[in-house]
Amino acid sequence: MTDGQRLFVGGSWVEPDGGHYEVSDPATEEVVGWAPEASRDQAHAACAAAREAFGPWSRTAPEERAAVLGRAADIIRSRLVPYAELAQAETGATTGTARGMQVGVAAARFRRYARVEPAEWAIPPQVNEAGPMGRAAVMGALAVRQPVGVVTCITSYNNPWANPAGKIAPALAMGNTVVVKPAPQDPLSVYRMAEALEAAGVPRGVVNVVSGRSVEVGEAVVDSPDVDMVSFTGSTAVGQRIAEVCGRGMKRQLMELGGKGAAVVLDDADLASAVAGIGTTFSFYSGQICTAPTRVLVQRGLYERLVEQLAGYAGRLKVGDPREPDTVVGPVISAAHRERVESYVELGRKEGAVVVAGAERPMPDRGFYIGPTLLAGCSPDMRVVREEIFGPVVTVTPFDDEEEGIALANDSDYGLIDYVWSVDVARAFRVARRLRAGGVGVNTVGRNMEAPFGGFRKSGVGRDCGSYALHAYSEVQSIVWPG
Repeated sequence: MTDGQRLFVGGSWVEPDGGHYEVSDPATEEVVGWAPEASRDQAHAACAAAREAFGPWSRTAPEERAAVLGRAADIIRSRLVPYAELAQAETGATTGTARGMQVGVAAARFRRYARVEPAEWAIPPQVNEAGPMGRAAVMGALAVRQPVGVVTCITSYNNPWANPAGKIAPALAMGNTVVVKPAPQDPLSVYRMAEALEAAGVPRGVVNVVSGRSVEVGEAVVDSPDVDMVSFTGSTAVGQRIAEVCGRGMKRQLMELGGKGAAVVLDDADLASAVAGIGTTFSFYSGQICTAPTRVLVQRGLYERLVEQLAGYAGRLKVGDPREPDTVVGPVISAAHRERVESYVELGRKEGAVVVAGAERPMPDRGFYIGPTLLAGCSPDMRVVREEIFGPVVTVTPFDDEEEGIALANDSDYGLIDYVWSVDVARAFRVARRLRAGGVGVNTVGRNMEAPFGGFRKSGVGRDCGSYALHAYSEVQSIVWPG
């Protein structure tokens, strides 16, 4: 249990003006610790501290910044077990997920941006031999990447380690300073990350962390005049409100928002592979992930077999205490979110979907558990097909031919990551190129962490991961001189 966590502002650990609130374990409903409730003034003070630190940090040699990130990676890796135990207690993640996909990925991301090569942000010099008004002239031009400035990082509750690390590490590598506003459900892990960065030698004010349940804390770290950029991961609705504030201040944005990933299963698909990939919606973060293939579109010849095999797959997954080694599906984050997901399942039933898995699964006495749920016989106009549920729920809709499958996949407000299954790789790539999504998995739900990540439409703005994150947290400046 973590007692009375303090805010991290300007290199100091500060008592919160708003006191503390309980953080609960979604698996047991027991108190994990007490998180600080910052005031608006404290949030603005964090932004001001980041502004003051920006100048010196941005002028630090890239090698020195990389050394700090490398030490942070080593510290996080050395504390993997206790950090993962805290993450598990806050999120309800299984042990393997907490260690590997949360803390382990966070350490890897700090390590990745400690190894930045100059070529990743270098832009070749340009020479223009046509002067103004056609007069002969030679003008040299150099384009360089400059840090944006102060970056507010607002992070999601489903992964309080990998998600913040994916923002903080590239932002710091490029010479920015950051103010982190973690999700109110599980902020304690982010404070441990701040401790690791402090121990790694990050200068005062370069990293700041403020938390709270009130809307005003989030608003303050967005509307502060000291903030140059907001990097947000969360719902589309909240992202739209943040974008409005950023627009008034002409602030740079990086938005990773909602998803309703289409899984297009063509009639020549390897069914076992498709079922295993789609089934990760049930198990990975208990479906609380924007990249999940939640919206299955299957060519009619495979429809009945796919539904049958997915239902069997769901029924074999153990739901329960995430600390038990054989548990596959842990709880969702809160009682309120469980009610929300369950209301969608009931809505689907009323809309005419058939619940073929999930309705009869016994649940543990305590904790916010939902059984893996499969809704078959869905039509494209159903709300359960069109809206993000963010839980272990999969909908299945049949289609007749390839053109219809592509049209259905693209008929969405979202466009984060879609998926295609076909043993004909050329066919799968042809379909993938026509999907309106920021990413497409062909016969896989795996990701290449160097590939650009982000969405079309209401799934977000901008791209990160790999070198693309360095671009996201930088501005391009041109310097021109006579040749």
